[in-house]
Amino acid sequence: MKKTQRRWTGIVAGAVALILLAALCLHFFSGDKGPQYLTAKVGRTDLENAVLATGTLQAFKQVDVGAQVTGQVKSLKVKLGDEVTKGQWLAEIDPVIPQNALRQAEANEQSLVAQKRSVAAQLLQAELAFKRQQQMLSDDSTARQDYEAAQAGLDMQRASLASFDAQIRASRTQIEIAQANLGYTRIVAPMNGEVVAIVTQEGQTVIAQQQAPVILKLAQLDTMTVKAQVSEADVIRIHPGQTAYFTILGETDKRYYGKLRTVEPAPQNFADSQGGLGGMGGGSSKSNTAVFYNALFEVPNPDHHLRIAMTAQVNVLLGTASHALSIPVAALGEKDKDGSYIVRVLTSDKRVETRKVRTGINNNVSVEVLAGLKEGEHVIIGEASDAAEAAAAASAAGS
Repeated sequence: MKKTQRRWTGIVAGAVALILLAALCLHFFSGDKGPQYLTAKVGRTDLENAVLATGTLQAFKQVDVGAQVTGQVKSLKVKLGDEVTKGQWLAEIDPVIPQNALRQAEANEQSLVAQKRSVAAQLLQAELAFKRQQQMLSDDSTARQDYEAAQAGLDMQRASLASFDAQIRASRTQIEIAQANLGYTRIVAPMNGEVVAIVTQEGQTVIAQQQAPVILKLAQLDTMTVKAQVSEADVIRIHPGQTAYFTILGETDKRYYGKLRTVEPAPQNFADSQGGLGGMGGGSSKSNTAVFYNALFEVPNPDHHLRIAMTAQVNVLLGTASHALSIPVAALGEKDKDGSYIVRVLTSDKRVETRKVRTGINNNVSVEVLAGLKEGEHVIIGEASDAAEAAAAASAAGS
C-alpha cells in the first residue's frame, strides 16, 4: 500500500515538474512577454430578451356537464374521447320519478278545472237568484234581508271562481316545473367539443339538492390556453399584447407562438388565502411563500396535438434583435453615467484599447452592441491564469 502511494506521489510530482518546466520555457522563450488574455470575437447572432415562466395547458373552453335532477344514471351515450355536437344526447337519468310528478301535477290541474266548472255553475245560479231579488225588491215583493243575502252569495261565488283561477295557474306552473325536470333527465351537450372526462358512471345515483353533480366534462381542443406562472419580480415587465412562445417536454425544439391576452391582477390561490373574518385569515401564514401571477395566452391546436395539463416552458419576449452585433456579457466593464459600458479590445498587434460601447438587448449571456465595436474585432473577457499557479493548485488538490 505504501509503495503504491509513493508511486502515485512520484507520478504527480513528475507531472507538476513538467508543467512548471513548460511554463518557464514559455515565459523565457516566448516572444510575447505581455499578459495572456481570454478573448471573444465580435460577431452577429439573433438575440432575444425574455421573461421565463412555467405554465400548463388548458382547453380554451371547457364545460362541466351536470345533472339538475336527482336519480340514478340510467345510461351513458358517449365514451371518453368522443367528439360531440351541441344538442347531442349524452346521458339519461332514470325518468320514473319525474314522470310520476308530471302525472300528479296534470291530475291536480284536471281536478281544479272540474271544481271550477262546479263553482261557475253555482255562480250562474247565484246571479239568477240575485236578479230575481232585485226585481222583487223594486216591487216591494221581498225583504231587503233576502236581497242582501242573494248579493252576498253572488260575491262569494265570484271570489271562489277567482280562487280556482289562481289555483289552476299555480297548478300549470307545477306542470311546467315537472316537465322541465323530466326534460333534465335527458342530458344533452351544451356545445361542440370532446369528452375529456367521465365523472359519473352508469348505475351511480346523483343527488342534485344542493349543487349540480358533474356527469362528464366537455372541452373544445381546437384552441388551447396557456396559463403561465410569472414571478412577482418579472410580472411588472410584461403586459397584454406581448409575444410569447412555449415548448413542451416532448418537443423542446418546436415553438408555439401567441399573444398575451391578460395578466391576472391577483396571485394564484389568492381567494383561498383570504379566508376568515375581514379577509385576513390565513394571509400572514403564507408571507414567506413565493408569489406567482398567471399570464394567459392562446395558441391554435387544429390537430389536437397539444393536450390538457401538459407542462409548458414559456418565454414572454421583451425584445428581439435579428443578426445583431453581439459580444459576451463578460466583456462588459463598468457602466458610465451616460449608460455606455467600458470594453477592452485586443488589436491585431496585441495592443489593448479601451472603448465605450452602447448596448441594446441583454439576455445575461450575450449583449447587443449598438455602437463602439466592429464585426471581427476581439474583446477581452478575462486574463489567462498563470500556468505555474494552476499546476500548483492542481498538485495540492491531488495530494
